[in-house]
Amino acid sequence: MNTKEFTDMYYTDRRGTGCCKWDDLQQQFGHSEMIAMWVADMDFRVPQAVTEALAERVRQGVFGYTIPQPSSYLKAFCHWEEHRHGVILSPEQIRYSPGVVSAIHRCIQAFTEENDSIIINTPVYYPFARAVRTLRRNLICNELICTEGKYTIDMAAFEAQIRENSVRMFILCSPHNPVGRVWRWEELETLFAICAKYDVMILSDEIHQDFVYGAHRHTASFLVGECRYKDRLVLLTSASKTFNLAGLKNAFVVIPSDDLRRRFDEFSLTVSDNEGCIFGYTATEAAYRYGEEWLTDLKAVIFENYEYASERFQKELPQAVVSPLEGTYLMWVDLGAYVTPETIEEVIRDRALVAVDFGSWFSDSCPTCIRLNLATSMEHVKNALDAIFRQILSAHPL
Repeated sequence: MNTKEFTDMYYTDRRGTGCCKWDDLQQQFGHSEMIAMWVADMDFRVPQAVTEALAERVRQGVFGYTIPQPSSYLKAFCHWEEHRHGVILSPEQIRYSPGVVSAIHRCIQAFTEENDSIIINTPVYYPFARAVRTLRRNLICNELICTEGKYTIDMAAFEAQIRENSVRMFILCSPHNPVGRVWRWEELETLFAICAKYDVMILSDEIHQDFVYGAHRHTASFLVGECRYKDRLVLLTSASKTFNLAGLKNAFVVIPSDDLRRRFDEFSLTVSDNEGCIFGYTATEAAYRYGEEWLTDLKAVIFENYEYASERFQKELPQAVVSPLEGTYLMWVDLGAYVTPETIEEVIRDRALVAVDFGSWFSDSCPTCIRLNLATSMEHVKNALDAIFRQILSAHPL
């Protein structure tokens, strides 16, 4: 279906439903009446097949202790990974986590010790840094190089930081949130070769793997170097971003190495939430089995929103720097030509009344950047931009 038909069928007003994105604005931003463009979930209903699968489970009327069905739930995930990303998995390699952030915490504890150094590529999804610091590890930030909005990795600095700080773990974000990069095979090969040289474990967050656009292709970390790095690698992913299922608490921790899997299992004995929710299992399986057409249509909506927003920035705020959207559904914009680090929150949050993720949340190097969630209706994108442009242009008329 076309983008309008998809939006008409699946868009829903989530206000008043207890959702963080719309109903937690007063707590998070100090204003209740805002346009929510922040939290990375969607304003679209899940595929109809998911709703039907959940309804059938509800009709059974019994919600006791539940295990996933390996022959169906895990098979659906494995088929998706092979069909969409060329990764061949076996159910024995897969472990459960309530979410990818929870899995990052578990892996840090399972595979490193207090005061060990862990490296990340900043600006990056801020729970990475929070997890490292909370668990009393030494955070090393490898700052990405920004050239007119396009971000690349400083490989020489990456290697030097690993060597000088005796880094034990690298947390990769692929595709990268918030800058929208889909890392090329050659970039990952270089990163992973450096990690192998210094015996660094790789923790790869690939939760946005299904959101790539145009000629870009997601390279699953397991495939890099003809799979030669699998023994030092753990892959994290979930249907939660792809199909808007974050509230159902279901993520995958994929560990090919027998030794790493044993260590993860030993650590898991120390935590209590190692079993998922009956509805998470049901929704995830249905989404992977029947949601591909829905995803194709959704991605068209998101990219149309990106093109619209990008064109408006170019026309109305031409000195704003919009990063190319290769992957994710998150738009990264530097407004430094129009706002200062000291005024950006007042302009965007308090005057425009648009809720965004501010660049300072991701790195101290991005104080005039904002991240906009495009997984919503074109109307919301338009209204948010209208409000932002109105406030900026009132101080900077063209």
